[in-house]
Amino acid sequence: MTDSRIDFITQAPAVGSMDVRWIHGAPGRQRSSDPPIQVHHYDQHTTILRESKSVSYEAPFLYLMFGNDRALLLDTGATADAARFPLRATVDQLVAEWLARHPRDSYELVVAHTHGHNDHVAGDAQFAGRAATRVVSRELDAVQQFFGFTDWPAQIVTFDLGGRVLEVTGSPGHHRAAITIYDRWTGFLLTGDTVLPGRLYAFDFPQFLASLDRMVALAETSVVTHVLGCHVEMTRQPGRDYPLGATYQPDERALEMTVTQLRDVRAAAHSVAGKQGVHRFDDFVIYNEPSKRDQFKLIARGVLDKIRGSR
Repeated sequence: MTDSRIDFITQAPAVGSMDVRWIHGAPGRQRSSDPPIQVHHYDQHTTILRESKSVSYEAPFLYLMFGNDRALLLDTGATADAARFPLRATVDQLVAEWLARHPRDSYELVVAHTHGHNDHVAGDAQFAGRAATRVVSRELDAVQQFFGFTDWPAQIVTFDLGGRVLEVTGSPGHHRAAITIYDRWTGFLLTGDTVLPGRLYAFDFPQFLASLDRMVALAETSVVTHVLGCHVEMTRQPGRDYPLGATYQPDERALEMTVTQLRDVRAAAHSVAGKQGVHRFDDFVIYNEPSKRDQFKLIARGVLDKIRGSR
């Protein structure tokens, strides 16, 4: 029996909850008791997952969104090993629970990515062989073909989960195949690693600027409740980020950002155009086409932090 179709339009944006204390690791040599994946139900059709810092210091956030005909899993985390990071089992359980409440004769899972860096695609292999599942390759051609882009990256295309329509646009600059997704149901603007409370690595700065312009334009013509990236790297101290590789972030900032902060990112980026290097702002740090020296200093700070933490 197929349940009646859910209305994802009339009540949009839905009321959800970001009242959550994200898992953030353990200090020094202490073993973390955190689960490998934290699951937060924003609303009954939207789940945010975070990979534990005890599994990977990257601790990326993943997004699972349900529509009438299919669900979208956006990103698969930084760890391939299902024993250490049981993403497939977790998603299977979440899908089964949703289908128990909303029975369907058939239901599809689409696995796609905010972008193709390894800490966002490592778990793809866990979904190999899963019935009624499509895993979209990280490669640019595959992303363009799947979502139907004919004018990359400027075009906004729609992807229908079954009454829950997502708007997708290209966001290169951090990664050549990066995308931004606006979800009308939640009001989420999902920005991947392009905009987040942390280090914004812009490897192609002109494209990064153009992507930020498109993000702001999309936000200003939509009802945006939260701007959500895939990592938290900033402390609550303005302009201070955690070292690269940190496995304990007890004073990390909230994941969600505002449209005002998105505009601030764009303004800050335009202010440092043509100025290669590292530029600190209260809520984020911009790496404008970082040099090898910039990257070495970042790594060295992380190594020093590990040495201090192991004492």
